[in-house]
Amino acid sequence: MALSGMRGLSVFISDVRNCQNKEQERLRIDKELGNIRTRFKNEKGLTPYEKKKYVWKMLYIYMLGYDVDFGHMEAISLISAPKYPEKQVGYIVTSCLLNENHDFLRVVINAVRNDIIGRNETFQCLALTMVGNIGGKEFAESLAPDVQRLLISSSCRPLVRKKAALCLLRLYRKNPDVVNIDGWSDCMSQLLDERDLGVLTSVMSLFVALVSNNNEAYRNCLPKCVKILERLARNQDIPQEYTYYGIPSPWLQVKTTKALQYFPTVEDPNTRRALFEVLQRILMGTDVVKNVNKNNASHAVLFEALALVMHLDAEKEMMSQCVALLGKFIAVREPNIRYLGLENMTRMLLITDVQDIIKRHQTQILTSLKDPDISIRRRALDLLYGMCDVTNAKDIVEELLQYLSTADFAMREELALKAAILAEKFAPDLSWYVDVILQLIDKAGDFVSDDIWYRVVQFVTNNEDLQPYAAAKAREYLDKPALHETMVKVSAYILGEYSHLLARRPGCRPKEIFAIINEKLPTVSKPTVAILLSTYAKIMMHTQPPYPELQEQIWAIFRKYESYIDVEIQQRAVEYFVLSRKGAALVDVLAEMPKFPERQSALLKKAEDAEVDTADQSAIKLRSQQQTSNALVVTDQQHVNGSILGNQLGLVKMPSQKMEASTHNQGLTKENGAVSKVDPEPTPSADLLGDLLGPLAMEGPPAAPVSGEKNMISALEATPDAAGALALATVGDQSNSVQPIVNIAERFHALCLQDSGVLYEDPYIQIGIKAEWRAHHGHLVLFLGNKNTSPLLSVRALILPPSHLKMELSLVPETIPPRAQVQCLLEVVNLRASRDVAVLDFLLV
Repeated sequence: MALSGMRGLSVFISDVRNCQNKEQERLRIDKELGNIRTRFKNEKGLTPYEKKKYVWKMLYIYMLGYDVDFGHMEAISLISAPKYPEKQVGYIVTSCLLNENHDFLRVVINAVRNDIIGRNETFQCLALTMVGNIGGKEFAESLAPDVQRLLISSSCRPLVRKKAALCLLRLYRKNPDVVNIDGWSDCMSQLLDERDLGVLTSVMSLFVALVSNNNEAYRNCLPKCVKILERLARNQDIPQEYTYYGIPSPWLQVKTTKALQYFPTVEDPNTRRALFEVLQRILMGTDVVKNVNKNNASHAVLFEALALVMHLDAEKEMMSQCVALLGKFIAVREPNIRYLGLENMTRMLLITDVQDIIKRHQTQILTSLKDPDISIRRRALDLLYGMCDVTNAKDIVEELLQYLSTADFAMREELALKAAILAEKFAPDLSWYVDVILQLIDKAGDFVSDDIWYRVVQFVTNNEDLQPYAAAKAREYLDKPALHETMVKVSAYILGEYSHLLARRPGCRPKEIFAIINEKLPTVSKPTVAILLSTYAKIMMHTQPPYPELQEQIWAIFRKYESYIDVEIQQRAVEYFVLSRKGAALVDVLAEMPKFPERQSALLKKAEDAEVDTADQSAIKLRSQQQTSNALVVTDQQHVNGSILGNQLGLVKMPSQKMEASTHNQGLTKENGAVSKVDPEPTPSADLLGDLLGPLAMEGPPAAPVSGEKNMISALEATPDAAGALALATVGDQSNSVQPIVNIAERFHALCLQDSGVLYEDPYIQIGIKAEWRAHHGHLVLFLGNKNTSPLLSVRALILPPSHLKMELSLVPETIPPRAQVQCLLEVVNLRASRDVAVLDFLLV
């Protein structure tokens, strides 16, 4: 903008720049603001020149970061001026000083509208620019129809139509209702026939926003988008000013390709063939050159084209070509191109047919793990994590273990987590899995979360053949002079449970096991001391009759910690000392850990939470599509047979003893007394022993899928003398080959006296209940557990309350995943006393 002739403004700017410190600047600003305020009070004496000058000064002060809380009306009044210089100042200063929520904007709407519908194109551009910058709902409601008329008008110059398209885009983002879908789809189809590339680029930005919200309404525009791409790809009728380093309007190509990704399919065969010819031309014509600007433009088009190829599920030949092209990119020296190649190759993992082709580049991807750029190393790790399967898991995991020693500290935790997940999912045998986890702990103990060593404990506990091997490996690691505390934990626990299996091996007698573990006791933290005390008790339990010398040594340690300041350690020492004096009864009290029950993996969930961008999510999604882990978890923390692991290591509570408890209102929100949302899965407490192991931990073949009306189950027979308020009724007239494995009548009567427990259980499902009553109001949580390896589909619930009960059942999830549990809330209000019971039926397919 030209400020020539405004000497006062130039002098003021010079004075501010020449200030020696912030205080001088503030004094000069305050002086000028006072002068402007005084002059604005006598507005009638101001000439248009002076008003412009003072408004410019206000804008400059505002740009320096000072508050300007007056003069807004003077700036707005310039918008109504008949001459361009004053109007230009008014629009610019108003755009900067006011936001979309400012009350003064209402004053200016009429003036802006008059400029938009006027015949002066310069004024139209000023008005459209300000409306596009400020936006706002009031502008959208008042000005959108006029902006639309400018856009579709054939008499307007391209400059005005470009600004009208971008202005309408801003208004649409603020208020989508300003665009009427019914009439606008035909208008958009006509606009896409525009020959001017400037207008077409602006219209395409608007089209992307429209089609992202409703692609079906604009399906008639799909062939037009393909024709635009054909025109650009063949460089037909492209003005020189829209050619960027030899590439015809790369911005329009990117936007058009992005718009096509919002359509599910291209049904017309001719349109589909034309589109794939264009994509083939883009893939064949893109290569790495020395010019950075050309590289940026061509690769922007290429990567959007790759995304469209994946979206349309192209033929395998084209997919192979895409992977080969990305393989070239990950081998070039330019780091930005390598990053983009790795990121897009990770996205392509979602396509099953090309995973084997991606594996051909495994060596180059592994090389990227040693790249100086940490962002490239992260992308390489994500790609390796996503492409891993049973055929290459061993090589990838071993490479990750080698890289772990030299990896950045910022990456080690993620690296250890992903290596542990891959080792679990694709282990060729259990002993290899144990070796990998122990190496992880040994090389990066500070970065190995407790969940990882909890899981190896679960594997060992649930596989008897693995126990001697795991105990022997733990014994080997204890011989190392420098040992991480996490390794002490896992080794002590495994040896406490299974060291008796090594009794005949050299160096593995109880005395020797105790001696080598006891060497670590002075150097470990309090939680580990608690685990070591449990280990000593286990060692004594496995040596019955006890060795007097060993017994005295262990008793001395227990007596030492009987007065320890930490309550947990003190309690363990006291209890173990008393238990150890019971002789042979110690064997029954400190029996081996039972096998852990099964539930969904928590390590995989932890990996999902750590991912942040699209490429990472693609790899995670691929992992979830592969074979599901059938593994193990503990439930609520409690002592079993007197054996205790530690503050963070709870023991198992078998589902047959008590239903897993969780707060009855977890994940529920209530509006006016109605349940509006139910969390489909219970959240495990933070101190559980991990969540779920992989398929390695399962024994026996998967159960057959549950189907048909055989699973019209009922948990209780509604008896007239039942004293409860809820029963699960048995449908007697239907044939049911699935028999419950619990006594239904006993469970019902037990729940009449208890707040929680298992209501029904058969080989396929388990239904539990947790109740809380306050006077005549009851909150009941139903736990529906799928014990099968197949999902339960089309889950339905029917409740028939008697007249004295008012009952409201929350939404029941239609699908219960394999080996998962969901919750349903049941609100009950008892209106009067009665012996009748409610009937609750479930249909599970």
